[in-house]
Amino acid sequence: MQHFRISYAVTFILLALGGWWGYNHGGMAGLAQALWITAVLGIMEVSLSFDNAVVNASVLKHWNEFWRKLFLTVGILVAVFGMRLVFPLLIVAMATGLGLVDVWHMALNNPQEYSRYLTGAHAEVAAFGGAFLLLVFLNFLFDDQKELHWLGWIEEKMGKLGSESLAVLLTLAAIFGCVSLVGADEQYKVLVAGVVGVIVYLAVGWISSLLEEKQPEDDEDTTEAGVGPIVATVAKGSFGGFLYLEVLDASFSFDGVIGAFAITTDVVIIMLGLAIGAMFVRSLTVFLVHKGTLDEYVYLEHGAHYAIGILALIMLASVKYHIPEWFTGLSGVAFIAVSLWSSVRYKRHNNA
Repeated sequence: MQHFRISYAVTFILLALGGWWGYNHGGMAGLAQALWITAVLGIMEVSLSFDNAVVNASVLKHWNEFWRKLFLTVGILVAVFGMRLVFPLLIVAMATGLGLVDVWHMALNNPQEYSRYLTGAHAEVAAFGGAFLLLVFLNFLFDDQKELHWLGWIEEKMGKLGSESLAVLLTLAAIFGCVSLVGADEQYKVLVAGVVGVIVYLAVGWISSLLEEKQPEDDEDTTEAGVGPIVATVAKGSFGGFLYLEVLDASFSFDGVIGAFAITTDVVIIMLGLAIGAMFVRSLTVFLVHKGTLDEYVYLEHGAHYAIGILALIMLASVKYHIPEWFTGLSGVAFIAVSLWSSVRYKRHNNA
């Protein structure tokens, strides 16, 4: 449990802050409600982001100690305050033309209006996040260097026939499909957001390969990780790799921020609850790396990437259709659970 000690300490502090905030706004009843909602949001964030932790661990296990510590210190600040507080404020600021301070006052004093502006940008954010996550999944699926194939010959065939170019082509086709789902007034915004998601993914890979010196001794480890061509350079640890994981986290987190408004419109409680979840996701990432869980349960990484693929399709479809949060969460958990079961069977078979 040593990997989660900091998370438990942060949870205690954030729950205390949430209780204090609720008490100041509603007495003892407000305190109890704030504690309950903060805890629920934290649990929801962990359940929705478990596959994120697995993918983070699959990349992080190849990094040196410097980049690991940077990801777990600076990265957590970016994840908690940047992606779950500042980024939504920026979205509303761009939508309204107001400054960040004015938007913050809106979030505190008029949360319904703040929620309306934030959810109004859902289509563009979903197109961006869906495109980025779809590329993450497809490049894993099309990697012909994987030695293990969860889906057997089907996955092996996809690895041989697919490529990074095909992944980009299919993602662009999915973006055009999204554009056809929305009204004429939103089509341009959705198209731009989706294309930007593709550009960011490619740019992160380019930046990583540009800034990182070639290290031949790492090539074998990277190949065994089963990652795609772009992530092959990201996996070794660099500014580009750090940026890759932060964008990946953003793609997961913002959908959770919007979903949290279905539970409460209190932006402070939302930030505290999601911050608790983000801390546990980071601790879970460290736990998976240090315990070698991905090496022991060989199909867990596969299940996480398939969960990401389903999440990407859900996000792209959500530009028009409302998909319940419980379905999104359970679909990812289902893939993780089945991949764990497959891993146990594989291990027993090998031991036999």
